[in-house]
Amino acid sequence: MLRGKTAIITGAGRGIGRAIALQFATYGAKVVLNYRNSLSQVEELLQTIKNAGGEAIAIKADISKEDEAKNLIVEAVKEFKTLDILVNNAGINRDNLLIRMSEEEFNSVIDINLKGTFFCMKHAAQVMLKQRFGKIINISSIVGIAGNMGQANYAASKAGVIGMTKSAARELSSRGITVNAVAPGFIETDMTDALPDRIKEASIATIPLGRFGSAEEVAGAVSFLASESANYITGQVLQVDGGMVM
Repeated sequence: MLRGKTAIITGAGRGIGRAIALQFATYGAKVVLNYRNSLSQVEELLQTIKNAGGEAIAIKADISKEDEAKNLIVEAVKEFKTLDILVNNAGINRDNLLIRMSEEEFNSVIDINLKGTFFCMKHAAQVMLKQRFGKIINISSIVGIAGNMGQANYAASKAGVIGMTKSAARELSSRGITVNAVAPGFIETDMTDALPDRIKEASIATIPLGRFGSAEEVAGAVSFLASESANYITGQVLQVDGGMVM
């Protein structure tokens, strides 16, 4: 499905990023695992992929800094010669009510989630334009479509990702590059595990399928968009939310 392709996954150490990396490796992609802090988790993932016969390397980079995002792309191409797929998954949240949110809480989320995606797309596109081929998949969020209390910063960053996705799709399509977004809803990750039971129950009540999704289900959507089966799809937002927002 992805055999011989080179793919960068930002924020690959855990959760959705980890699931995407494992699925890509299973489908035969050469995987570049980006991380900022989660070294031990990435080392474990790297070994898991190699033990299964896959190819992978890990590159540390804070993608909120343009020079580090650029170096991530440069090092990946140096190792694997091409860059076929970029998955912008790295993200953080710093939740607070609007009137209590500090500038630091707002800026830190925008820097990683939005600017980091911009920097990686910018430098990956330069490689892909020369190849006349590439697939960029940006991980947004259902919160970027519907909003959520206490997440003005996160919603702004993820809505911005959707806008950038559509703009980049228009700019890059003539060179055979597709750009799409995946917008997960409530997914079983460390973040949702930490929610109180009453919040989980209230959230599940808003989901027609009656449960949280899995990281593997999000990875499945990303794998589809990265595959040749999605060659005629660009500028789209694929919601993986159990029908929560229709």
